[in-house]
Amino acid sequence: MKPQAIQRRGLLKSALAATAAAPLAVHAQSAAVTWRMQALWDGGTTPQKYEERFVARVAELTGGKFKINLFSAGQIVPAAQAFDAVRGGAFEMMKTFDGYEAGKIPAFAFTSTIPFGFAESDEYEAWFYERGGLDMVRQAYAPAGLHYIAPTVYGQEPLHSKVPIRKIADLSGKKGRFVGLASAVMGAMGVSVTPLPTGEVYSALDKGVIDMADRGDLTANFEAGLAEVAKYVVVPGFHQPTTATAYVANRGAHDRLPAEYKAALALAAREVSSALRQHILVNDATVLSKYAAKGCEIIRFSPADVAAARPKAMEAWRTATKGDALATRILDSQVAFMKELGLLG
Repeated sequence: MKPQAIQRRGLLKSALAATAAAPLAVHAQSAAVTWRMQALWDGGTTPQKYEERFVARVAELTGGKFKINLFSAGQIVPAAQAFDAVRGGAFEMMKTFDGYEAGKIPAFAFTSTIPFGFAESDEYEAWFYERGGLDMVRQAYAPAGLHYIAPTVYGQEPLHSKVPIRKIADLSGKKGRFVGLASAVMGAMGVSVTPLPTGEVYSALDKGVIDMADRGDLTANFEAGLAEVAKYVVVPGFHQPTTATAYVANRGAHDRLPAEYKAALALAAREVSSALRQHILVNDATVLSKYAAKGCEIIRFSPADVAAARPKAMEAWRTATKGDALATRILDSQVAFMKELGLLG
């Protein structure tokens, strides 16, 4: 067996073991707590259903004493305002994508996705849990008065395009929607990048404002109707090979929670991460046929072409740190881990 296969097996065992914990013991004197949480997703979509599972599991683990009222994207505040709203205490918790704030906090460029980087979700999740990633991202959030609870890590996000993109060189001169580190890397590949909110991707493609877009996983994008407005689906998602969204709370509100409620948040978050990732893994194999039935062409990039572009992407990684000490430390940690996994020479 190859060393990398052994490492991956170990990572999988660690992830499965973490989800087998027994329900938490809640002290009788623990007070009932009610929070509000705004998610990233529209109501009725697959990822939003997993947020419903998250809040239900928190309630279950705390004997019904910790209730989180869940809202879909934009129901409390526009998605772009969620960071400041939770920071200011308008509501207690959000599901977010760190890359949205990477322009202000450089460390966040590396805690949401690594274009041309980690090839599998278990590798990226292992960086958070086994290589100090959680502590570092919490340091990045702390000055904003926020507490990073845990990531939800899943696989690739495909590229949806109105024009055929058959190789890396075809990206140059195109207009695309990307956020976070992907925007910096795709810019280095010659793309004119527009960091639109997720909810505006369909309209921007439909109206021709952009030629291509990153948005979400294959199933979520199909549910959002992207097959109607972008007839080319490019895989693998080299620009976002694995993805981490984040459960983030107002730090004061989190600090006031009993220890068992904090543990319930962390445990439920990790369980949902594994469950959603496995669900997406299964559905990715079938949803591509649904795109084809809608008249979409599935384009599969050459691994050699992707590998040849990696050095340019790595230069963009370093530039994206903007010289920030914490961002640099995070990137150095990730690069060291990728080398150990045999992903980088």
